[in-house]
Amino acid sequence: MTISIEPIHPLFVAEVAGVDLTDPVPADVFAEIHAAFDRYAVLVFRGQPLTDEQQLAFTKNFGPVETAPNYAGAALRLSNEFTDISNLDYQGNLLDPKDRLVGYNAGNQLWHTDSSFKARRAKCSLLSAREIPTTGGATEYADMRAAYDALPAEKKAQVAELVAEHSIAHSRSKIGFDGFNSDIPGALPSVPQRMVDFYPDSGRTSLYLASHASHIIGMPLAEGRALLEELIEFATQDRFVYHHDWTVGDLVIWDNRCTMHRGRPYDLTQRRVLHRTTVSDVVTAFEERATAEQKASVARPDVLEGETRAAH
Repeated sequence: MTISIEPIHPLFVAEVAGVDLTDPVPADVFAEIHAAFDRYAVLVFRGQPLTDEQQLAFTKNFGPVETAPNYAGAALRLSNEFTDISNLDYQGNLLDPKDRLVGYNAGNQLWHTDSSFKARRAKCSLLSAREIPTTGGATEYADMRAAYDALPAEKKAQVAELVAEHSIAHSRSKIGFDGFNSDIPGALPSVPQRMVDFYPDSGRTSLYLASHASHIIGMPLAEGRALLEELIEFATQDRFVYHHDWTVGDLVIWDNRCTMHRGRPYDLTQRRVLHRTTVSDVVTAFEERATAEQKASVARPDVLEGETRAAH
């Protein structure tokens, strides 16, 4: 089997052709795919009419599959190995635009990276397009490696050792959502994440940012949030962004450790159905420390006063 890998953006993103993901992928072919993933951070596969079973089988090549909690407490359409990026209820009917699941999913329109609010962050996500609206509903991706490279030297020095605290409640509070399942605050407390990291597989250094980042540890709340917003605005300039218009059968894979993404608005009276699987990152020494600190931490009202803890 011969595959082709063609860049489709000046900085990142490649389209992969010549492989049928509905069948098991040979080890040597997957090695090529993974090398391209390390190099380009976002891979686009066209014409892949995957079932959930086929998507899950391909996903497991990348590592352990993350399970998704029931954030909003509503009946779910898919198993917890999938995140349902759709506007459908558990019976497959269109959701009322006022439904709280629609409200929760609106947070996907903020620039973010999946699972940064978990002690073990995500390595990659795989999103399969099953139904798409006639207009809108694109997904945009931003290259955090290129953004880091473009930072002035003094800004790189400023952010090199900074750690931000991430929370799903924080990002959803930005859109006014507070209808979480009552188990979520205890199951997903805030976690610290480095704002800059180096990845040996690609040889690249990257920013690690997301709308989930609540504040920078050790900095005054307002000052830290201003810096986070400054970095996100810088990193999402047009030159760093790829815009993907979906076609049924597309599968897009992205590296959550060195990209951000956001869904774009669409007509909620039209069906938009994409199924996402997510792979957990490897355990790092920092994660082990962060998990220990999280368990030992206490609320810091001076930092978090006023916060609610509750479209790709």
